Amino acid sequence: MSVSRPNFAVDIFQNEYLAVGAREVNAIVTVTASGAGTGAVPAQRAGQHPAGHEPGDGSAVVIMIDCSGSMDYPATKLQNARKATAAAIDTLRDGVAFAVVAGTHEAREIYPATGRLAVSSADTREQAKQALRKLSAAGGTAIGTWLTLTDQLFRSRPEAVLRHAILLTDGKNEHETPAELEQALARVSGRFTADCRGVGTNWNVPELKKIAGALLGTADIVAEPDGLAEDFRSMMTGAMNKSVADVALRVWTPANAVVKYVKQVAPEVADLTARRTEAGPRAGDYPTGAWGDESRDYHVCVEVPSAAVGNEMLAARISLVLPLPDGTTEVLSQGLVRAVWTDDLASSTRISPQVAHYTGQAELASSIQEGLEAHRAGDLDRATAKLGAAVRIAHATGNDGTFKLLQKVVDVLDPKEGTVRFRNNVSAADSMTLETRSTKTVRVKK
Repeated sequence: MSVSRPNFAVDIFQNEYLAVGAREVNAIVTVTASGAGTGAVPAQRAGQHPAGHEPGDGSAVVIMIDCSGSMDYPATKLQNARKATAAAIDTLRDGVAFAVVAGTHEAREIYPATGRLAVSSADTREQAKQALRKLSAAGGTAIGTWLTLTDQLFRSRPEAVLRHAILLTDGKNEHETPAELEQALARVSGRFTADCRGVGTNWNVPELKKIAGALLGTADIVAEPDGLAEDFRSMMTGAMNKSVADVALRVWTPANAVVKYVKQVAPEVADLTARRTEAGPRAGDYPTGAWGDESRDYHVCVEVPSAAVGNEMLAARISLVLPLPDGTTEVLSQGLVRAVWTDDLASSTRISPQVAHYTGQAELASSIQEGLEAHRAGDLDRATAKLGAAVRIAHATGNDGTFKLLQKVVDVLDPKEGTVRFRNNVSAADSMTLETRSTKTVRVKK
């Protein structure tokens, strides 16, 4: 299989004109990766492997399955988890290093149970599916231990460039403290990405989204266990289509300018501001994870020194960078953010359609989260107001997916005005689905 990497392009959308005294510059950065093809081999270190290891293709996957006692209630949860894991294993291409981990209040390898990853082939895939019979439900839940073992397994394949995990749980992380989970996330963050799924309705949405966010992955609900197999197959297909890892968005700003925030805003909202690592004078890197053929949007907000009418400055230089084995970085693409001061009111008050759209999408996500939190706290007035605002924004921006999820929680009386009332007997699954998917956005209409 030939080495292939996507071509990256950066497009900047902004209104560069600022009123006298204005200091805040906003831009939407669209990053598009294309031309990788399907199942391409990662380019950075493919073909290198330690002595005694079978050579892989540069990709590695670990599947973590919750095997706590609650997975037996009902028994179909664990049965479907086995089927889903088998479906994911069948999706692996030859040469991918992989393992399966059973998670309870501790973590243990189910396959290959050698302390390192196996290499995918027809034989090892069949062996792994046979080993799934060892999955049984007993014990508690300590997700930090699962993540720690997964990281150890990935470390057994230092040549693996693309490192991706799937995590399935049906409950809350009750057998370790929040601090212990935080410590585990801090240790493994940046080591691998992870897509997280909650099955049923007894798990904690903010907790799972926090884990997925720290590991630059997705979080979602699978309310009915029989939906797991298709979801696992889809996640693994997505992982197999990635062809370059550890790409960062580098933001350089001039003297006396400050980056206020960097957020991914499509395909879903994720705040990257606190993930910054310094990258030389006045530059910082924000992680974006692994890429295949896809496009994502980022909102970059920079505060610059104010200037007189007619002055122009480079407010930020945005680069896509890739770390290389020799410790240097390669610039994949680049774009510029400008600031021009004007006394023309029409120019300075015009809002970039892209900035306006994604500011609304971020407000939509926060309105849903705050509304559901208020509802749990018994504050029905605030909950109604917040979800009403969410309905209004979803309707105005064409976010039909979120609008339909909102309709399962509230009766929409006037979508344009955001007039709603809570429905009676809202199911836990509908409420959790809305909360889990609240950060999904729609792309701005070009």
